[in-house]
Amino acid sequence: MKKKDELHCSFCGRGASEVELIMPGAEGCICNECAEQANNIAREYLKKASKVEDIDILEVPKPKEIKEYLDQYVIGQDDAKRYLSVAVYNHYKRLSQKVTDDVEIEKSNIIMVGPTGTGKTLIAKTIAKMLKVPFAIVDATVLTEAGYVGEDIESLLTRLLQACDYNVKQAERGIVFIDEIDKIARKGDNPSITRDVSGEGVQQGLLKLLEGSIVNVPPQGGRKHPEQKMIPVDTKNVLFICGGAFEGIERQIALRLNTHVVGYGAANKHSRVERERLLHFVAPQDLKAFGLIPEIVGRLPILTNLEPLDRDALRRILTEPKNAIVKQYVKLMEMDGVALSFADEALDCIVDKAIEYKLGARGLRSIVETIMVDVMYNMPSTKKKKFEVTKDYCLEQLEKANFEAMHQIN
Repeated sequence: MKKKDELHCSFCGRGASEVELIMPGAEGCICNECAEQANNIAREYLKKASKVEDIDILEVPKPKEIKEYLDQYVIGQDDAKRYLSVAVYNHYKRLSQKVTDDVEIEKSNIIMVGPTGTGKTLIAKTIAKMLKVPFAIVDATVLTEAGYVGEDIESLLTRLLQACDYNVKQAERGIVFIDEIDKIARKGDNPSITRDVSGEGVQQGLLKLLEGSIVNVPPQGGRKHPEQKMIPVDTKNVLFICGGAFEGIERQIALRLNTHVVGYGAANKHSRVERERLLHFVAPQDLKAFGLIPEIVGRLPILTNLEPLDRDALRRILTEPKNAIVKQYVKLMEMDGVALSFADEALDCIVDKAIEYKLGARGLRSIVETIMVDVMYNMPSTKKKKFEVTKDYCLEQLEKANFEAMHQIN
């Protein structure tokens, strides 16, 4: 029985007492459940109706412009930035090409080799800020063969779908950055002895993604929702950028360089290649010797390296980028009305400690955080409006936090 004075939903007919919320309108009412259902139907319709706009190559930033943008956030690594700028620009050109003849431009997937903390992921994240195509950053360390605990290879594309709100047409033109690609290297020369479920098996699964094929992607990822409907995604136009530290690959490079020595004069010339510059000579056969299968290496035709950061680069990283570490702490203290400054000697001290304990660019942040913790704890409660971080203060705080002892143990 409907109550005479009670509002009723014009769609399902239920009264206000039967639902959580009922919203009156000019000609009728709608309950919260019908409104939610209508919203879902509208979103599905708009998603299907949405069209991917053609990319006008004239509006796309040129390689020099892309590199100039990267220079604002990433210090050094000019070679890697040039390679990526050209690759991204060529990716746009592939998407905007009009098929008028038999010439089909193939995509050029990239692999970046460099020590940890040199800026591989930072370069990828910075490029993502200025792109007009969907961009996803994924980690290869969680991937395993289908049927084992971990994420399936197809879950890489789930992140790409999420980046463009599940618009498949946009996702099929996107860019995927696969981090820690070296962690799926083959563990041994004889893979038949035991199952290498997070190594060679994952590489075999990546082949179809890198080359280009239609892949059924779980929209919510993995095997957690077995009842979900798969989404077919064509990876033919998806650009893949891979990055990895490849710890120890210098030995493979040194071995290869030494085998090319011929004659007495050549021995003196090539036998002593600086260890820090060995990565500069990295070649596809070194990746194969490290544990990547030849098929994967062949589908990553562009190989570039990131140089280890020297003292000058670390010093510039502290202050020069738009989101530099020092600028972040200055802004944090500015929100409390405190003018924070760092003495030059203090910055030099921070860099020296990062080099001494081989912490790289990531270590700069942990050192500054250790130094700043007391300032950030005390200053908001005082009336002081100015504070300068000096070298003596840095050394005092690091000693107080037992920073040196902890990193000597490691």
